[in-house]
Amino acid sequence: MPERTTVTILGATGSIGRSTLELLRTHKDKFRITALAAGSGAGALCELAREFQPRFVALADKSKYHELHNGLEGTTAAFDCGDHAVTDAASLDADITICAITGIAGLSSTLAAIRRGKTVAIANKESLVCAGKLIMDAAKEHGTTLLPLDSEHNALFQIYDPAKIDDVTALTLTASGGPFRTWDAARIAAATPAQAVAHPNWSMGAKISVDSATLMNKGLELIEAACLFPQAAAMLKVVVHPQSVIHGMVSYRDGNVVAAMSQPDMKIPISYTLGWPNRLESMAKPLDLTKLSGLTFEEADTTRFPCLRLAQEVLASGNPAAPIVLNAANEIAVAAFLDSHLPLMGIPALVEEALQLETPIRPASITDVMTIDEGTRAWATHNLKRFAA
Repeated sequence: MPERTTVTILGATGSIGRSTLELLRTHKDKFRITALAAGSGAGALCELAREFQPRFVALADKSKYHELHNGLEGTTAAFDCGDHAVTDAASLDADITICAITGIAGLSSTLAAIRRGKTVAIANKESLVCAGKLIMDAAKEHGTTLLPLDSEHNALFQIYDPAKIDDVTALTLTASGGPFRTWDAARIAAATPAQAVAHPNWSMGAKISVDSATLMNKGLELIEAACLFPQAAAMLKVVVHPQSVIHGMVSYRDGNVVAAMSQPDMKIPISYTLGWPNRLESMAKPLDLTKLSGLTFEEADTTRFPCLRLAQEVLASGNPAAPIVLNAANEIAVAAFLDSHLPLMGIPALVEEALQLETPIRPASITDVMTIDEGTRAWATHNLKRFAA
C-alpha cells in the first residue's frame, strides 16, 4: 500500500474543517491526520482526536486546558493550549496543511505552515487580505505550494493559466447575493443576526455568513484574488449569481470566457486541494445541467451593500495598510452585530470611518501588521457606541 498523505487541519471544528474530515473519512486509505487545531471547542476537538488519532492536538483557548486533558485521556496524542499551540501544530511536518481558522487569528499559524515548504491550502482569507505580500514572499522563499480553498479562488485556480497573463482581460468572482439580495435598503438596515446568518446556498460559520450578507466577504475575496493572481486590480470583477453554480470566470481578449461550474458544496474545492495535482472523489452531488432552471447574473449593488464598495476602494488605493484596517474594523463590527450591540448598517459605517484614520505604518513585517490591526481594533471598540443608533 502506498504511503498515506499526511494532513494537518487548523480550524478542525469549523465548517471547512468538518467538511475536510468528512472527506478524509471516505478516503481513509489515502490520508492520515498529523495534527488537529481549533479555537475553543474542546469537547468537539476531543471527539475528533479520539476518532482520527492525530499526533498532536491544539486548542487556542488556554482556559480549556483541563477539559482538553480529560477529553484526550486514553489517546496517544500530545496536546497543548494557547495561540502558540496552534502555531506548533502548523509547524509539524505534514504533506498538506488546511488553514481554516477564521480571522487574523489564523495569520501566525498560516505563516508557520508555509515555512515548512510543503503544501498549504488557504481558507483563511484574512491572512492574505492583511499580509498578502508577506505570505506570497514566504511561500516563494520556502518553495511552498499555495492552494486557494475558497470556492471562488479555487475555481479560478483551476481555469487560470499563468502563462497566458497577457491574454486575460478579467477575472470574475461570483457572489450569491446573500440572504438580502432582493431586500430594499430599509429592510436591510433592520435585519437581525438570525436573518443575516441564514445563507440561501452555503452552510458557514456566523462571522463569514454576516460578511456574505453585507457582501464584505466578496470584497475581502477581491483583495485575496489580487494576491493569488498577478492581474491588475481593475481586472478583478464581482457579479451576483444567485444559483452559485458558476464560481469563477476568466475572460480572454479574444472574447472567450472560461467558467468553472459545480454544485455549491465546499467538499468540491476541498477535494481538489487534497488530491492536487490529481482529482479526488468529493462525494458531492453531481451537477446535472438538465435540472437547472436557469443561470442568472446581476450587477453588485454597492449602494445597498456599501461594504463591497469600501473593499473595492481599498484595493484600488494600493495602500498596504488599508486592507488591515478594513478587516480589523469589520471583525469588531460583525462581532458587535452578532451580539445585537450594532445594527447591520453600523458595520459599513464604522469600517468607513476607520479607513479615514491615518495609518503611518507601512507593514513590512508581521509585527507591523499586528500593530495596525490592534490599533484599529482598539479604536473600533472604543467608538462602537457611536454607531449603535
